[in-house]
Amino acid sequence: MRNNTLHSTLESFIGEAANQLVAETANGAEVPFELIETEGRSPGRAPLYCYRPLTGVFINERLGLLSALPSYAAAAQALERLDGLGDYLRHRGEARIPGDPRKRADAALRCLLARVFAERTEFAFEAEHFDAAYAELEAALYDGRRVVTVIAPLLGIALSSATEEVALGEGCSLVPGRSMSDAPSDAVWGLGVADVAHSDEPNVLAVLTITEGESARSPVSYARARFRRLLTALRLFEHGGYALGPLAWTRTDAGSWRGVALGSSGRPRSMTLIAPSQEDELRAFCNLITRRAPHGGEIAWALARFEMGCERLAPFEALTDYLLALRALLEPEGPASGRLAQRLAVICAQPQDRTALAERTAHAISLERAVIAGLAPAEPGVDSLVEEIAEHLRVLLRDVLCGHLDSDLRNVADELLAEATAGVGQV
Repeated sequence: MRNNTLHSTLESFIGEAANQLVAETANGAEVPFELIETEGRSPGRAPLYCYRPLTGVFINERLGLLSALPSYAAAAQALERLDGLGDYLRHRGEARIPGDPRKRADAALRCLLARVFAERTEFAFEAEHFDAAYAELEAALYDGRRVVTVIAPLLGIALSSATEEVALGEGCSLVPGRSMSDAPSDAVWGLGVADVAHSDEPNVLAVLTITEGESARSPVSYARARFRRLLTALRLFEHGGYALGPLAWTRTDAGSWRGVALGSSGRPRSMTLIAPSQEDELRAFCNLITRRAPHGGEIAWALARFEMGCERLAPFEALTDYLLALRALLEPEGPASGRLAQRLAVICAQPQDRTALAERTAHAISLERAVIAGLAPAEPGVDSLVEEIAEHLRVLLRDVLCGHLDSDLRNVADELLAEATAGVGQV
C-alpha cells in the first residue's frame, strides 16, 4: 500500500456504502440478473445458462443515496486531485473520461463500488474484496509515480481512542501517533515544548500524502502551507491552544524518513479533544475555511493578527495582537474614538451582559500600555481576561468566514446599538 490516507478514506466510504446497500436489500430492493450462457461446454451438448447479478446496475440506481453519505465528500475530494484517475477509469472500461476533476472522482467511486461488490447479491463489507479493488486502483494511480508523505506533530489536540484517522481532504489527515507504527519516535513523542499537558500521550500527526508533480512547489514547501492552513482552521474551529512541532519528516514511497525544519508556530497552551461526533464537522469546516480564506483586506489582516497572538509564548504578550485585530474589524476610526468596547459588547453579549463585557474590554485596553512597556501587571486574572478577548475575536472571525455575520462588523454593531437605543427610548 502506497497511500495510507487514501486507503483509509476510501475504506470508510465503502464501509458506509455497504451498510446503505444492505439496508436497501433488507427493505425489499432486489438486485437484477441477466441470463448468460456458460463457457466451456462440449460440442454437441445442450447449452447451459446461469444467472449473473447486475450489481453495477443496482448500485447506479442508488448513486443519489450513496453520494449523500457523510464519507462521500472526503472520498471524492481525495480522488479528484490525483493525476492517474483517467488511467483507472480506462482500465475499468469506461468509454468516456470526464474532463472535470470532480466528475472523474465520482466516476471512479462508482467503478470502485462496482468492483468491490462485483457479481454479489449481498453487500456486507469484506476487507479482502475491498483490498483487492483498492490495489487495482492504486496500481493505476501510482505505477511509475513516486508518492511523498510528510508528517508533523500537531500539538494541543487529542483524538478519541477509537479514532484511527480523520481524513480532511486534499491528501491531508489527522492520525494518532499510535496508529502510525513506522513514524519516527521524535514525531510521535517529541513535543518541542516542556510544559504541555498530557505529555505522556503520543502526538496526533498531521499527515500529507502527495504524488510528485501534483504541485508546482516542492512537497515540503506545499506541506508547510497545507499544515498552516490546517492550523488556522483548528484555531477557528474550537477554542484551544494549537501548534505544529518545529520539525516535520518526509519520505518517498517506503523509503527512510528525513527530518526537515517546519518553522515556529507557538506552543500549545491546553489539550483539546476532538470527539468522534465532531470529526465530520471538522472535516467540513476545514474545507470551508480553505475555500473562504481571505487574501486581503481587514478580515485577512485581523486573522493574521489573531494567529500572531496565538503564537505568543505568554497570553499577556498577545493582548496587543488581539486588540489590533479587533480595531481593524470594529474600530476603523482609530482608538481615539473609544467605540471598540461598546461595539464588541453589542455583538458578542446578551443585552443583560453587555455592560459587563464593555467594562472588561475597556480594562483590557487600559492594560495595553503595560504590554508595550514590557511590564506584566501583578493583578490576578489578567491572563483569563486576555483569553476572553481572544475568544470573542475567534468567534467573530469564524462567524464572518462561515457567512453567519456580515464582514462589515462596524456596521453590524452600530445597527444593533441603534436598535438597543430605540428600544430603551420606547420603554
